[in-house]
Amino acid sequence: MNSSEHPFSFAMPENACNSHLHIIDPAFPNDGKAEAQRGTVEEYKAVAAALKLPRAVFVQAKPFGTDNACLLDAIEKFGAKNAVGIAVVNHSVTDAELERLNAGGVKGLRFSVWNPKNAVVSFDDCPPLSERCADMGWNMQLHMSAKQYLEHADVIRKLKGKIVIDHMGRLDPALGVKDPAYRFICEMIDRGATWVKLSGAYLNTVAGRPWNDATATAVALAGFAPERVVWGSDWPHVTEKVKPDETELAELIATWFPTERARRLALVDNPAELYGF
Repeated sequence: MNSSEHPFSFAMPENACNSHLHIIDPAFPNDGKAEAQRGTVEEYKAVAAALKLPRAVFVQAKPFGTDNACLLDAIEKFGAKNAVGIAVVNHSVTDAELERLNAGGVKGLRFSVWNPKNAVVSFDDCPPLSERCADMGWNMQLHMSAKQYLEHADVIRKLKGKIVIDHMGRLDPALGVKDPAYRFICEMIDRGATWVKLSGAYLNTVAGRPWNDATATAVALAGFAPERVVWGSDWPHVTEKVKPDETELAELIATWFPTERARRLALVDNPAELYGF
């Protein structure tokens, strides 16, 4: 990582937020994969300081299943004023547990069903949980394939509260914005309560680094809905055997959001509206 005082070609806006990353501390009970995917809150603090990202949205990591202890610990250690969490629960969660998570800084639930083989929750639980969490102002964060968004379109349209589309909607990288799911994502944005996470460039590419195909999708989404996109680094990049350089990933901000206003929306104003900073 470039540790110089000004590592970027642009000025990172004050109170910038990394809206998608995972804290994976193997000290907490897990499925045995946390050590290999490790990324503790102490380690991320150093990354955040170097990149000038004082705010963070921690997303529950799969090694912990529906046990959100690591997530709550990360929020507390990072600082509750500057961190929120996206938890993972299923239909069996009690109202008391939802209230405990809310008090601990959780602002939404993630349904990561893109890969059914390692999914720890079912999308079937999303509609009833969106009803139960509506009064708390939580968002439902959906990590699906483009095909799954279209398959579940009617249900997604009826979800209560805010909706967050994960990792640019996981469109077919060979199609980009020509993927039929892109039109559905734009439709959802136009309905007024949907945001898109522009994150995971390496998850949305067939070209590979420097991820120009993913950049084209990110630029299109940011241009279509500048007030409905947020940016995330996806640290600690658990899908990647060779970890990308943190500064190089963050430098994409300059291309995805080429004006000062666009950067402030994606990194400050939109996260503040969506997550309550």
